[in-house]
Amino acid sequence: MQFDLEPGDYVINPSNKAWGIGQIQSIVKNKVTVNFQNMGKQVINTEIIKLEKIKK
Repeated sequence: MQFDLEPGDYVINPSNKAWGIGQIQSIVKNKVTVNFQNMGKQVINTEIIKLEKIKK
């Protein structure tokens, strides 16, 4: 992972900005479960998609 992510952090998916801001629910190895404003819960493989941490 390119940077430290923790449950509770806010992120965006740079490949799908229309998903809105997401809040990390859980992290298991390279699988991050994020609850996005416009897409609901998504499981992101951080080896494929690099989430961008934001300050909210």
